[in-house]
Amino acid sequence: QVQLVESGGGLVQPGGSLRLSCAASGSIFSVNDMGWYRQAPGKQRDLVARITSGGATTYADSVKGRFTISRDNAKNTVYLQMNVLKPEDTAVYYCNADVRTSRAWIFNAYWGQGTQVTVSS
Repeated sequence: QVQLVESGGGLVQPGGSLRLSCAASGSIFSVNDMGWYRQAPGKQRDLVARITSGGATTYADSVKGRFTISRDNAKNTVYLQMNVLKPEDTAVYYCNADVRTSRAWIFNAYWGQGTQVTVSS
């Protein structure tokens, strides 16, 4: 069993910053890619950013230059630093991790419960 616990969401004014954290715990042998997705009301869940175990990153065009993803492999934790937030960034943000739970070379995707980010004046 693997759990992903997110924290750091909240209400912020346009132009402000927030930092999200997501810690993976449980029966973990290793963690491969980790990432953040978001879902606004009435819309599909979209990729925000992903990071490999080696530190290579991918960003959605809409957040490039404003958001930074990072991770602490020793803590199985991924972070999302969000700067210059805009009202269109308002969404529920979900953490995702590809986790290997045994010596078998099999990775399963796990999701956090989501954390609300609201950007409004």
